[in-house]
Amino acid sequence: MGQRRTAIALGTLLLGAGGVATWVWQSRRNPSACPFGQRVFLDLPRPFLRRDDLLRILAPAPGERLLEVGPGTGYYTLDIAGHLEPGGQLDILDLQPAMLEETMRRAAAGGVRNVVPTPGNAQELPYPDATFDAAYLVATLGEVPGKDRALRELRRVLKQGGRLVVGEGQPDPHMVSLHDLREQAREVGLRYERHHGGRFGYLARFGVSEETP
Repeated sequence: MGQRRTAIALGTLLLGAGGVATWVWQSRRNPSACPFGQRVFLDLPRPFLRRDDLLRILAPAPGERLLEVGPGTGYYTLDIAGHLEPGGQLDILDLQPAMLEETMRRAAAGGVRNVVPTPGNAQELPYPDATFDAAYLVATLGEVPGKDRALRELRRVLKQGGRLVVGEGQPDPHMVSLHDLREQAREVGLRYERHHGGRFGYLARFGVSEETP
């Protein structure tokens, strides 16, 4: 009886592990944004992608104009927007209007007035060239089917001397490795500067190279 129970338990564990592996494989093969109906997960603590660490590496300053791609429900938005005052602006872009509406509701409740929402696609940003002093996206790039195209667009809308911060971390099945990110960023004219974190999650900062790729 004991051996049978052990075999059943091992079989259950193997089936569960197989199911998780299949889900991860399918998620990476067909990347997509977290649906609004699952937004509760977007408010969970992010120990490998903390707000304070993002603030340090992004270094937002009063009067700057920044872009956040994929804000979700605003986990980072309100903190960043506050550091742009006085005179600065944070543009947020998301595929899902419902995410933007929720973020703006939270901004209004917190008295934050310098956030401007725009529905749109990271692969075709609806902004002129050299618009932003900095841009950032956290746990978002891996969800974009055309990552190189999104990075190229981000480079386009950044000013010379601008900066980009990309955050990726576990347990996101779409996580992009730092090695792959550095290679993709280099190919589109983004210069790696530094990063914070490790294999379970990181925030990487890039600058705009003078040469056009």
